[in-house]
Amino acid sequence: SLFDSPGERYVKTRQSVQCFTVIQLGKSCASRENELHSSHWYVVHSYNFFLFPSTLGDVEFTLSTSSIQFLSHYGFDYNKFLKDGIPYMNEVQEEVFSKHLLGGSWTARSALESDVLKKAIEEVTDWIAGAEEEETMILQDLSGYQMFEVQLVLRQALQNVWTELLGDKKVMVKKVSPQNRRLLEKSPHDCCQKELILLSARGFTNLFQAIVEAKKPLVGHNMLMDLMHLHDKFYKPLPESYEEFKRNVHKLFPVLIDTKTVTKSIWKKCALPQVSGLMEVYDVLCSSSLNSKDPTCPVIALASDCSRYAEKKSPHEAGYDAFLCGSVLLKSAHLLLGRSTDDAVETDPSFSQYLTVLAEYLNKVNFIRGGVASINFSGEDVPCQHPPLLVVHVKSWPGVNERHIYQEFKALCPFDVRRLSTNQFILISNKFKQVRLVLRNYKHHPNLRVSVYRHWRHSPAVNCLLR
Repeated sequence: SLFDSPGERYVKTRQSVQCFTVIQLGKSCASRENELHSSHWYVVHSYNFFLFPSTLGDVEFTLSTSSIQFLSHYGFDYNKFLKDGIPYMNEVQEEVFSKHLLGGSWTARSALESDVLKKAIEEVTDWIAGAEEEETMILQDLSGYQMFEVQLVLRQALQNVWTELLGDKKVMVKKVSPQNRRLLEKSPHDCCQKELILLSARGFTNLFQAIVEAKKPLVGHNMLMDLMHLHDKFYKPLPESYEEFKRNVHKLFPVLIDTKTVTKSIWKKCALPQVSGLMEVYDVLCSSSLNSKDPTCPVIALASDCSRYAEKKSPHEAGYDAFLCGSVLLKSAHLLLGRSTDDAVETDPSFSQYLTVLAEYLNKVNFIRGGVASINFSGEDVPCQHPPLLVVHVKSWPGVNERHIYQEFKALCPFDVRRLSTNQFILISNKFKQVRLVLRNYKHHPNLRVSVYRHWRHSPAVNCLLR
């Protein structure tokens, strides 16, 4: 709602983030390749990660049917997400996991994994009864963390076996003597050491920590929800306080760049089509009409191991969207650099120059339809300059509610509506011309009197005080 303050919106969005999980995350790294190409070439390595939460006990999360249909339309691989998703955990979950790990208490994370463990134990128990010492068998088709759980459970249940990882999705089981078992347990190369198990269970969180420690600029498009998920899933559960959330994010990522915020400004400064979606923005900025005018414009090439994205568009696949995001940033920064100087852009603009010209947008994350244009993660949020609020006084309309008022005015402008009193409603819009149109068209309406909202005149609290 346009009535939302950043704090109110945070409370709403926090509830959503806590219900849903992250199923895919994309990451693109761009570097200048001066040795092979001219200096304004950037080579991008883009990666797409399928994720699945990793905690002890069952994990519950919500599925949205519209989201499932949307992702299915764009070819999302649900089997890969469910079977091969990389685990992750935040600091609170990691603390609980570590306590279980040190205490030696193991429970299967789901009925599916319980069945996998039960089958493995049955296979090994049947085999070991007739096996000779040093004889081995192979357990196959184990995925992710199952390979550790199976080994830990077997070692705990059977004192005359030893286990080792054997390639992808396989575990070797060997029958050994008790003396040999004790020697093997002291081996520094044992894959089931507690530190290695924790490293595996943390999964993608290890990469998240590497990104945090690198302190590179983090780029996204309309990235508020992304930042909330990153905080909640890989750092700590989202705090109740909006200001604490801002401080935490700024500590993790000191330089944020939202390409939505940047391009909204560019459409105003440059004579370019105003588009919103990431793919459309990318297409406009990469159009031949722009590129042909400026030979110093950055050339963005995908690395050879990411050639699939070069050959085929993959909209709404996280790795591809990350590539689009980085490309939009570089193209936008170059446009702004060209406008900031009267002279032609030098043949070798550095990334630090791009950051300088982007200075006014740093740490300003786009805020959709609300009381501010962007959330400032390094300072105070600046309120929007909305058109004046309107107040609608209703006569002769029994049972009228916000939905009725919205339907009445939506043909002229989709106002957001809030009830002020029994027969009064406040309208808010982000378009000045629509406000003027409503004031003019409803000037002589028999049942609806529309006027500009004046706090001292219309506020119920002020009226109560005056009475």
